[in-house]
Order: sequence, then structure tokens, then C-alpha cells
Amino acid sequence: MSKAVFLGKAEGKPGKVYYPLAVQTLSQPTPQGSELLVKLSAAALNHRDVFLRQHLYPGLTFDVPLGADGVGTVVGAGPDVRNPGQWQGKRVILNPGVGWKDSLEGPEDPTGYKIMGGTKVYSKGTLQEYITIEESEVEEAPEHLSDAEAAAVPLAGLTGWRALVVKAGEQNSGKGASVLITGIGGGVALFALLFAVARGADVYVTSSSEEKIKKSIELGAKGGVNYKENGWEKKLLSLLPKGKKNFDAVIDGAGGDSIEKSVRLLKAGGVLSIYGMTVSPVMPFLMQAVLKNIDVRGSTMGSRKEFKDMVEFIKTHKVRPVVSRVVQAELSDVAALDGLFQDMKDSKQFGKLVIEFGKPSGSKL
Repeated sequence: MSKAVFLGKAEGKPGKVYYPLAVQTLSQPTPQGSELLVKLSAAALNHRDVFLRQHLYPGLTFDVPLGADGVGTVVGAGPDVRNPGQWQGKRVILNPGVGWKDSLEGPEDPTGYKIMGGTKVYSKGTLQEYITIEESEVEEAPEHLSDAEAAAVPLAGLTGWRALVVKAGEQNSGKGASVLITGIGGGVALFALLFAVARGADVYVTSSSEEKIKKSIELGAKGGVNYKENGWEKKLLSLLPKGKKNFDAVIDGAGGDSIEKSVRLLKAGGVLSIYGMTVSPVMPFLMQAVLKNIDVRGSTMGSRKEFKDMVEFIKTHKVRPVVSRVVQAELSDVAALDGLFQDMKDSKQFGKLVIEFGKPSGSKL
């Protein structure tokens, strides 16, 4: 049997409702065709999981387990798996979405990219004990990572990788480049920080929290400023290395006045890579940005190829994801899982929030 966590039903309008978590006991799935059977051991939360509970995410369903991030051990294989022996007992992380193979532009599937967990467009989710998944959709987990760290990688890591490496490009995010990452503290921003530091870039951050700025510096950032301070843009530019007047790239998840700020911060022809718009879904495109040849690039998730590239980079450079809190509990412990959700709702985390299954109850900071 396999326990799994779903959205429970409740009355309420989108944005006002907060669906409870419902645990169901399912039959252990049998791998078909070229599928692997994976016994999951840890899963991480993302903001989309909270949005689903608030009915603020499209396509939600009560019939698919929640969760897009997961790690586990292969314990079975379908009849068409090419070499079952190579997978048996291997620890793997799951590609969080399907429909996007290797195109730089976006998903090849005409119906779009489909992310795991809680929606009717993809029947898989990682908040369950056993899952079947195509062998082409897993990567062997980096050996240097714990289960909690490996579970933290997929969705945020892939999003951060594309926003920084693919969209900002080598020249603007590699060795010697100056990169600004706004709103540090969330999973995507922290992965962008870790990747940029490992690539040899000079990284700077913004936050409203001095503690988060301090932690970012401990992770390799050269400095940071509180964006609530008057004149923070000038202060940030003053931190750049001697001879450097502007940033090469800004990696932003807020939207709002990002273009206006980037006009002052970026070099001519610099890149503003936007992976989210948490402040505002609308951004004015200013004439100053046109005159300065600022390149604004939208970025979301990433392809199967980019997922593989990202995992290989983590292995090679021994990158360790930032995990804010780990709860060790059975999936049936709804109260423990609800506590992680509350952390995310309250924006308390600095890094990823993870649940490890089948271990004694408790939590690790």
C-alpha cells in the first residue's frame, strides 16, 4: 500500500478558501512499459502548493497527489525498461514536469508544459510513498546530497538554472560577470545565487531582511542591500568591483518596477531575467530601457535537457541546496506537513521546506 497526500474539499471562493490536506491509502502502483517504480523518501514544497490550497492555481484537482519535488529509490521496473539492473536500488530525483524536451524557446508539446502535483494536467505527485514514472524522466541523485537536499533540487533548481544560465547567458552570468539577484530567500533565488557563485560570477542580493543578506554573503554573495532603504540602488552600485559601473544581469522574481530599477543598475545591453511577478502582474516597459538596449527576458521552469545539465552541474561543483527546515514524519502526519505549509505562507523560510518520510517525528533546522 502507499499513503498519498491530496487536497481535501472545502467550501470557499478562490483566494478565500484554504483546502485541507487529505491522506489516502492507495494500492502500490505497478510500473508499466518503460516506467520505474520509485519508493519516495523526501519531498519539498513550492509556492504553487500553497496556491493550490488557496484555489489560485489553474487546473487544480482533488484526485492527484500534491508535490512536484521528490527523491527516492528505484525498487521496480516495467517490462520495457532497457536495463532494469542499472536502476535497481539507485537513488533518483524526478524531473518535475513533462512536455519540454530540449527547445530553447519553450515546450514543444502544443498543450504546454505540465508540472507534477495537484492538477488535472499531470497525474503524478511526489507527496506519496510510491510513484511510477518514465525512466527518461529521472536523474541519479548527486551522491553528496542528503535526501532532504536532493528533494529540494527539482523545481526551484531548474527554474533558477534557466533564469541565470540559459536566459542571462554565459557572458552575463559566468566568470567575472556581476549579477544581481533580487528578493533573496526563496528557493529559486537561492539556487540562482549558488549557481552564479559556482560559475565564478560576482553576486549581489537585495532583501528587506538584513539577516537574509548576511546569510547570502555566507553563501558566497559579495554583498547586498535592503531595498526598503532610500537610495539603495546607489549603495548597491557602490559595492561593485573597481572599474565596474553596472551589473551585467539582474535575476528577478518580483516584477513590479523591475524594469525601472534595472535601467539604473544594468549596463547598456544588460539582461533582466524575470522568472516571476510576485509584486505585480504588470510591468511598464520604459523608453529608458529601449534607449539603453536593456534585454528583458521571461523565464519559467526549463526543459528536460536543462534539468539534466543542472543536475550534472550540481554533481560537478558539489552545489548544496539551501534547506530552511526539514520535518521528519510519516505522510499521515498532517499536522507536521501543515506546519511546513504555514512557514511558506508566512514567508519564514530561507531556502526549501522539506518533509522526509518514514523517520521518527521531529524537525531539523
